[in-house]
Amino acid sequence: MSQPDSDEIAPLARHDTEPVFDEPWQAQALGLAFSLADRGVFTPAQWSQMLGAKHREILGQGAPDTALSYYEAVVKALEELTCASGELAPDTLEERIQTWRRAYLNTPHGEPVELSAGRAEPQKAGPAG
Repeated sequence: MSQPDSDEIAPLARHDTEPVFDEPWQAQALGLAFSLADRGVFTPAQWSQMLGAKHREILGQGAPDTALSYYEAVVKALEELTCASGELAPDTLEERIQTWRRAYLNTPHGEPVELSAGRAEPQKAGPAG
């Protein structure tokens, strides 16, 4: 896959010339999709079809057509394509999702979330005192 020129990504560009991405993870998710396509895990056509299908599915469930719903579709497309390719087992994906959720719950506000924090059950808040 070659690097897209600016005209190819224009639909994602903002009118105020700000960066295309609201959050670093959004750029990383698209970068991961390009990398997996380069490795042959799925084809660019499969990526495009799955991304479009997931985005239509999300919008069909009543979500507004925003950058957030688009990137939700990116994540869902990545998950489905990597599982379908055999690169990732669905149970492994679910296990990793739960580990990240526990890590988030175990991480104090303002601190970086590390996956190792998710290996334990979430800490319960004690009584206020």
